[in-house]
Amino acid sequence: MASKRGRMSQEVNAGSMADIAFLLLIFWLVTTTIASDKGILNILPPKQDPNVPPPEIPLNERNIFNILVNANDQLLVEGEYLDNTDKLSDDIKAFILNFGAPNAEAMELFNSLPASLKAQSNRDSKSSDHPMQGGAVVSIKTNRGTSYETYLEVLDKVKRAYFEIYAERVGLTAEEYRALTGKTAAEKELQDRGKEGIPMAISIAEPDKIGGN
Repeated sequence: MASKRGRMSQEVNAGSMADIAFLLLIFWLVTTTIASDKGILNILPPKQDPNVPPPEIPLNERNIFNILVNANDQLLVEGEYLDNTDKLSDDIKAFILNFGAPNAEAMELFNSLPASLKAQSNRDSKSSDHPMQGGAVVSIKTNRGTSYETYLEVLDKVKRAYFEIYAERVGLTAEEYRALTGKTAAEKELQDRGKEGIPMAISIAEPDKIGGN
C-alpha cells in the first residue's frame, strides 16, 4: 500500500504546465514584432473582360520614351547609352512637357501650367505631342538578368519626374507631394490638382530572356 502511495506522489500535474505554455504563447504573440514584406506600390488597371478586346490607343513612336536595361544593368535611353541615372528624371520631364503637337484640349492644359513648367516645353515636333492620354508614354523594358536594384532605381527616377511636375503645379516639392496621403479633403485636392490632365503613363514591358540586350 505504501509503494502505491509513493508511485502516486512522483506523478507530475500536467494541467498546470499546459496553462503555463498557453500563457507563454500569448506573451510571445503580444510582444513579438512580425515582419511584413512590402513590394512595389503600383496601381494596377482593372481586370479586363476576356470576351471584350482591349481598346486600341494609337501611339506614334515619338510619343514613347524608351528605356532599356540589359542583363549587365547597362542603360540604353532613347537610343543612347547612359553610364548612370543622374539626368534621367530631367530627360523624362522634358519629354513629358514637350507639347510638340498639342490639340485644343492639350493647349488648354499647357496654358494652365505655371510659368516654370511652361519654360521647360521645347515644342519639338520630333518628341511627344502632349502629356495627356494618348500622348507621352514612358516605356521601361528590362532583361531577366537585370538586377532588382537597378530596376527599382530606374522606376523611381521615372516616377520622380512625374511627381516633380505634379508638385510644381501645386507649389510643393516632390518630397512634400509624395508624402501626401489623400486622407484629408485638402490633401486629396492637392493630389488631384497636381495630376489633372497628366496621367502617370508608365509602360513596363515583359523582360527579355537572360543573355539578351
